[in-house]
Amino acid sequence: MKQTYLVTGAAGFIGSALSKKILEMGHSVVTVDNLSTGNKSNIPKEVELIEGDCQSDLIINKLKRYKFDAIFHIAGQSSGEISFQDPIYDLQTNTQSTLLLLKLCEEISCSDFIYASSMSVYGDPDKLPVSEHADCNPKSFYAVGKLASENYLKIYSNKHLKTTALRFFNAYGPGQNLSNMKQGMVSIFLSMALKSNKINVRGDPNRFRDFIYIDDLINGIWSSLNRKGSNFEAINLSSGKKTTVKEVVDCINNNVFGDIDINYSLGTPGDQFGIYGSTEYALELLGWKTEVNFIDGMKKMVRWAKEHLDE
Repeated sequence: MKQTYLVTGAAGFIGSALSKKILEMGHSVVTVDNLSTGNKSNIPKEVELIEGDCQSDLIINKLKRYKFDAIFHIAGQSSGEISFQDPIYDLQTNTQSTLLLLKLCEEISCSDFIYASSMSVYGDPDKLPVSEHADCNPKSFYAVGKLASENYLKIYSNKHLKTTALRFFNAYGPGQNLSNMKQGMVSIFLSMALKSNKINVRGDPNRFRDFIYIDDLINGIWSSLNRKGSNFEAINLSSGKKTTVKEVVDCINNNVFGDIDINYSLGTPGDQFGIYGSTEYALELLGWKTEVNFIDGMKKMVRWAKEHLDE
């Protein structure tokens, strides 16, 4: 049966990829996007665009005329660094928007709400790989807002509304914004390497992250529609693999085939030193795990980036 989904942020990297997946499955997509960081050309032509902010009462009122089978809330300010520059906007776009969309779910009797949360909610965990049962100690305004949204999801969950917080780890791959130099470690470094044969690294090269290829991430998001578990669940979408900043830089260097100058300097505020996620809960509740390793994923991304750098 053809269904209709709201995917917020379909002009962005993850939202556009999710929208394409849903269309390929034979369903319809409506999106809300303010086009502040995304590109309108990323939105598939079959998607109905409502241009504006998810935290706007005017936009929420426009959405009340639809019957959504599920809401995927992907949109939001996605940089920990930027959240320090404008914490009020971060709160509005990441948390107020969530609360308004949850209220919308109740009003239009939408039974499924899936939220793009973040591994940043953990802060610097004591034990790795970090599991969903670990304490959350956010280090940035962005992470505070994501965790607050998760708690709103938990309160709103009931027998009529299933809510899911997907804690994204570091997504990368073809389609990532190469001009946004505030968000996306891989895309930032790759853009620098291709444009100037130089990579400026802010922070310790021994910091580490858990990188997840975009196709794997989208499959995980889609799998959450049929997840097991309680009315509210928080689930890591991670590879379970630890990759250092130096390994990322070396991988780019090896695939760009240029004489890249690499410089290290002080880090950014609220930056986590090192984190990678446990994959056990995602396997249990979603029947999902990643398939693309970092080296292969980077080869695909570099090929794509060389072709699309100037777009």
